[in-house]
Order: sequence, then C-alpha cells, then structure tokens
Amino acid sequence: MARRNQFQGIPGSANNMMKQAQRLQRQMEEQQKELEEKEFTAAAGGGAVEITVSGKRQLTGVKIDPEAVDPDDVEMLQDMIIAAANEALKKVDDAQAANMSKMTGGLGGFPF
Repeated sequence: MARRNQFQGIPGSANNMMKQAQRLQRQMEEQQKELEEKEFTAAAGGGAVEITVSGKRQLTGVKIDPEAVDPDDVEMLQDMIIAAANEALKKVDDAQAANMSKMTGGLGGFPF
C-alpha cells in the first residue's frame, strides 16, 4: 500500500516549508524543555544576597549572608533580594531570547 502524503495537493516547495516548520517546532519544544530544567542564579549587594530561579521562572533558592541582616536596615536587605530576583529572572528571559534567536536566525523574514 502506498504511503499517503499528509500534504497531498501542496506543491513541493510548500511541502518542504511545512516539514521545516514542523522540525523547527519540535526543536523549539526541546529547547524550551531544556531551558525549564536549568537554574539561573544572580546576586546583589556584593554577593550578600543570592537568588536562584528555574527556567520555569520559579524561585528555587535564596541565600543571605548573615552579615547582610541588619535589624536597623531591613529595607536594604529587601531591596537586595528584589534586585537579585529580578536579575535571575532576566537571565531566564535572556536564555529564552537566545534560544529563540538560535532557532529562527536562519529563517530570514516572514512577510506576515
């Protein structure tokens, strides 16, 4: 029995484009899964506060140097935690953008 072409009726170049798009989609899904399994760490306050987030953008760790804990200046500690968390999340965003660029870099531009 002959194998039926799922893109029957589509000219050869369009058929190739569909296959490339499917391959690209699979690669993007694999890259996203790999990214989600990574961890990203950033520090603030000269390393007094360190935050780790997953590629899924979930907080997975917080390290605070005991010397950073000043009961008279809790606001500075809070600011360092926020700064480190935002930097760690930015690393996730940067990794996602790099993956997307790597995947789509060779495609050129689409007219739509």
